Amino acid sequence: MKTRFLRALISVAIGFAATSAFAGEVQVAVAANFTAPVQAIAADFEKDTGNKVLASFGATGQFYAQIKNGAPFEVFLAADDTTPAKLEKEGMTVAGSRFTYATGALALWSAKDGYVDDKGEVLKKNQFTHIAIANPKAAPYGLAGYQTLDKLGLTDAIKPKVVEGQNISQTQQFVATGNAELGFVALSQIYKNGKITSGSAWLVPADLHDPIKQDVVILNKGKDNPVAKQFEDYLKGPKAAEIIKSFGYQL
Repeated sequence: MKTRFLRALISVAIGFAATSAFAGEVQVAVAANFTAPVQAIAADFEKDTGNKVLASFGATGQFYAQIKNGAPFEVFLAADDTTPAKLEKEGMTVAGSRFTYATGALALWSAKDGYVDDKGEVLKKNQFTHIAIANPKAAPYGLAGYQTLDKLGLTDAIKPKVVEGQNISQTQQFVATGNAELGFVALSQIYKNGKITSGSAWLVPADLHDPIKQDVVILNKGKDNPVAKQFEDYLKGPKAAEIIKSFGYQL
């Protein structure tokens, strides 16, 4: 009996050691708007493959600067398609690895119920004190917010009331904490499974700003890491697609 028990223990230990030996990880830079989706995708990825995603979140423009300065990221999920394309031109990415993993949507949001109407008329009324918009040089959703104001002819009237977030997460926080009555955010930050999760919002029509195509690319630091390619391929799969769509993105 003892011998059998010892053999079983050794077998379990060997299996555990083998799993640990083959488990890998990948360093991923993720645009702040995609925080919740990638956390859910990473959890499924780890369950399905045993490999881990070590994600850092921030503004696309800031990540670009960090990558140029040698940051250890292996995969980059941007909030636009121009930044990964720029890195590709500069020879900092694995050839053929870039593709659009999601197309984002912009929302005008307030943490207060009923504050933002479903046509965005609250902007024209201009009775608020502050509106939050992400830095357009660093955050594509911030650029889309300013483009929306331009298209509506409201930039001059509203610009003095703008408080700028360094990224889209900080912008949402300005609104959530009441430092701004409303703000332009990524729909994914306030949307789950077909509905707005809190407050009130206007889904900004896509023709009021440039398309927010979000590209992923494997960086040169990830070219010899098989987990980088495995994770990028996972983004194209059905489980990831279901999660991405549940947060209001289009594929």
